[in-house]
Amino acid sequence: MNVSKRQFLGGAAALCLSPWVPAWAQQANASTAGAAANWPTRPVRIIVPYPPGGSSDIIARILAPRLADALKQTVVVENKPGANGNLGAGLVVQSAAEGHTVLLCDVGALAISPSVYTKLSFDPSKDLRAVSMLAYSPHVLAVHPDVPAKTVQELVALSKQQRLNFAVTAIGSAPHLAAVAVQQATGAQWEYVPYKGGSQAVTDTIGGQTQVIMNGLLATLPHIKAGKLRPIAISKGERMQLVPDIPTISEQGVKGFESGTWQGVMAPVTTTDPVAEKLAMLMAQIVNQPDVKAQLNEQGAEIVTRNPAELTQFFNSERARWAKVVQSADIRLD
Repeated sequence: MNVSKRQFLGGAAALCLSPWVPAWAQQANASTAGAAANWPTRPVRIIVPYPPGGSSDIIARILAPRLADALKQTVVVENKPGANGNLGAGLVVQSAAEGHTVLLCDVGALAISPSVYTKLSFDPSKDLRAVSMLAYSPHVLAVHPDVPAKTVQELVALSKQQRLNFAVTAIGSAPHLAAVAVQQATGAQWEYVPYKGGSQAVTDTIGGQTQVIMNGLLATLPHIKAGKLRPIAISKGERMQLVPDIPTISEQGVKGFESGTWQGVMAPVTTTDPVAEKLAMLMAQIVNQPDVKAQLNEQGAEIVTRNPAELTQFFNSERARWAKVVQSADIRLD
């Protein structure tokens, strides 16, 4: 047995003894150990298709050093923003390396792209393959502290009385469509201002250039805690233990509403099952480690790990769900 195979099998055995690792990750050990033992053979690139400071970037930078230790290989995070995440996704599609370049993104947003973009250069369902779901962070609807509204109903009423600029990460992004769904359900009349990422959208709302924002809680909570933004509601089905005082959008009149950022990893479709399963297994171990889990939970993200097959099913479901919203709102981009 060569050294790399011994190292991987040793790590797999340790995973089986770790109570925080999902059952599917433990069951994957035996099938992946041999076939993916010699992978990776070069540094691994994690492409984050958004600017620094967003939810995907936060998770990628927590994950990278621990994944490097597990793989005994260099792991680098590269931000490749543009076209609502599609530029970075396209770079991963074009990568021919066997699983050495992967995409860490909001997989829900990626599922939206085929419905929004008429000239998308790739089909994520055909050109990418699912690796692992990592975490979920609900969207938070928040306002600049000077906005005189503290509930969804008050915000909707205010939007009919004065102009409210609503910051979204990009037209056709997951936060944008979540805001559109709320708008359709409530009759709100705000004006959308698109950005190239959540970080700048948050910055401008804090500065007062925009008054309302819908963004992932993971990237927004620190500013809420600092009093720079005031939360109106979260988009989870029920209140979060972390922020129990923030009511849900559902309980404020939009029954059953739920949205958020689902952080996951995709790879080129040429990536083999053993490599995808090995990556999924190791990532599940890392994000479920008590210190990592506590760090992400404290910032507003819940650990939700799913194997490649489960993530594929989720992706297809989200693609169908949001296609209906896109069609009803007539949102199309080149």
